[in-house]
Parts: sequence; C-alpha cells; structure tokens
Amino acid sequence: MKHKEPLIYISKRESLPWQKSWMIRGIAIMLALVFCGVITMLLTKLNPIEVFSTLFYGAFGTPRKCWVTGQKLAILLGISLAITPAFKMRFWNIGAEGQVLIGCLACAACMITLGNKVSNGLLILISLAASLAAGAIWGFLPAFFKARWETNETLFTLMMNYIAMQLAAYFIIVWEVPKGSGTVGVINDQTEAGWLPMIGGKRYLLIILLIALLTVVMYIYLQYSKHGYEISVVGESRRTASYAGIKVDRVIIRTMVLSGAICGLMGFLLVSGNDHTLTTTLVEGRGFTAVMVSWLAKFNPIFMVFTSLLLVVMKLGATEISSTFGLNDSFADILTGIILFFIIGSDFFTTYQIRFRRPHDKRTAKAEPLQPIPQSEPQKEVQ
Repeated sequence: MKHKEPLIYISKRESLPWQKSWMIRGIAIMLALVFCGVITMLLTKLNPIEVFSTLFYGAFGTPRKCWVTGQKLAILLGISLAITPAFKMRFWNIGAEGQVLIGCLACAACMITLGNKVSNGLLILISLAASLAAGAIWGFLPAFFKARWETNETLFTLMMNYIAMQLAAYFIIVWEVPKGSGTVGVINDQTEAGWLPMIGGKRYLLIILLIALLTVVMYIYLQYSKHGYEISVVGESRRTASYAGIKVDRVIIRTMVLSGAICGLMGFLLVSGNDHTLTTTLVEGRGFTAVMVSWLAKFNPIFMVFTSLLLVVMKLGATEISSTFGLNDSFADILTGIILFFIIGSDFFTTYQIRFRRPHDKRTAKAEPLQPIPQSEPQKEVQ
C-alpha cells in the first residue's frame, strides 16, 4: 500500500531570535485589533478607530491617568517579578494572591497597633519587615512540603490563598471603623503614621522607582548569579541538577521564600504606599494575572515591563470605553479576551514551525539498471 505524506508538518523550533519572537507577537496584536474593530462595528455600529482612541485615552489621556497607569503597572509588574523565580524553576506558585494579601495584613497590623507608639520612620521599617516575613512564611510552607513529601504545589499554594483571605476577613472585623461597617477605612488618616512619603509631590513616584530598581535586580539575579543558574538547571531537570551537585530541596525552599518575600513587599507597598487600607479584595486578582505576564514574557524581567503595560492599558482602556459609550463591562471584557487570545495563540508560532509538503518533481530520471547479485559458488563436499 502506498504511503501518503502529510500535507502539514509541525515541528518544535530549536531556537528563535527574540526579535522574530516579538515580531510575531506584534503581528498577533495587530490582527487582534483588526478583529476587534470588526466585532465593534457588527455589535455596536460604532467607529472602531474612535473606540481604540478611547481605549488609549483611558490609560494616557491626562497626566493623572498616566500616573494611575504607572502605579498599576508597577504593582502588577512587582507581583510578576515575585513569582518568576518559582515559575522558572517549574514550581507552579499559584499563591501570589495570598502571599501579597498576607503581606497587606501584616503591614496593616503594624500600622494600626503601633501607629501612636513609635516614630513614623521606625513604623515604616517595622511594617516592611513584618510584610517581608509574612510573605516569606507563606512561600516557605508549600516549598517545605514539596521538598519533603512531594506535595502538589499548585493545590497547596491555591489553598493558602483562601487561608490568607479568611485571616484578612477576620481581622477586618476586629479592626472595623466604625463598628458594624465591616471595613477598616483609611488607616491613620489623621496622622498618616506608617504612610510612605511622597517624592516631588507625586504619590506614586516612589513605588514606580522601587519596582524599576527591583526589575533590574531581578534580571541580574536570574541571568548572572549562581542562584539564577541553579534555578534554571532545576527547572530543566531535577535529576540533572542532582547529578550536577545542586541540592534541589534547598533551591526549592530558598526560591519560594524569595518569591513570598517579594510578594510581601508588594503587600507593604499596597497598604503603606497606595491604598492605606485593608480589604479582602485589595490585590484585585493581580496574583493570577501575574502568571500570564510572566509566562508571556518567557520569564524575562525586562520583557515583563511590556506585557504588564499591555494588560494594564487594556484594563483601563476597557473601563473608559464602557463609560464613554454607555456599554456594559461585558463588551470591554470581550475586546480584552480577543486580544489576549491572539497573544496567547501567537506563542504557538514562536514555539513551533509549520512546513507544508513540497510537490514532487515531475521530471523523472532514468533508472539505472539493476546489477545482478553475484551468487557464491557452491562449496565442495568434504570427503
């Protein structure tokens, strides 16, 4: 039976220059915008150019909107940087939401209980240390159980989110102001004890500068340090790492403590530098969005700046579209989902290459005559 060759061949790429990789993603974004324009015309009869200009206006339309975009970018980027070492190690830390929230709780506890007892500078340092320690503990627990008993880190870290949420809900009731409101309100709104100072009269500038510094430090740590090398080796193969003399259990615990501590830092920045309050929804799901940011950037801290910016602009722009044109949030979510679908789909083309079957050459070469197989002479019988 004649074997028929397949029309399409799909093979994994050995490597792809980052310029081509980002070109593919750029093409995907352009196609997504065109598709969104078609959907906009069909569903709302609005001018798609006007809709997209409104989207960008929602993120960069005024100086205040630019600062809000920068602040949201910094928070999302910081959480993404926190989970990146664990994900590069193939430790699926889904608990960033809880690790940030427990950092928020630790910071709020220090601000509420010590607000009138210590100086503002000392209070900030105590709150920072408490947030780092709380986040580190929340990262240590799943790492220890994974290293010791091979527990499932995805379920473990996910359940830790709910524990952090319930702890925050409990202490919100304890500290509620006024009683019976179910909210903490603005912490130390009269004295501003424990609040981070403003630089140049800009509320969010300090947070943005800290996250920019953290981005550079994390890039150097992952690319050029011994710890970063060990994280990469463990992520490729734990068995290979063990043969190379790397203590895998120690790397797992150390990396998760680091991730949890940075998440705790982000909780400190949210409470002390941004919102000055505590709610169970303070993190706003950014612990899960950070997974997408880190994955789309291929765990590169520099590229995470652009993926974070893209998601933040879409979020703020979608809200502006809803309010300007009187559309509900569902339509904004449709546009966001389409763009994300194209971006995620583009990862297939950066990882795999597609080749089509080449047509056979119609020219036939003359076949060479087959040479007869020489037969060996029969052996004489030995008498």
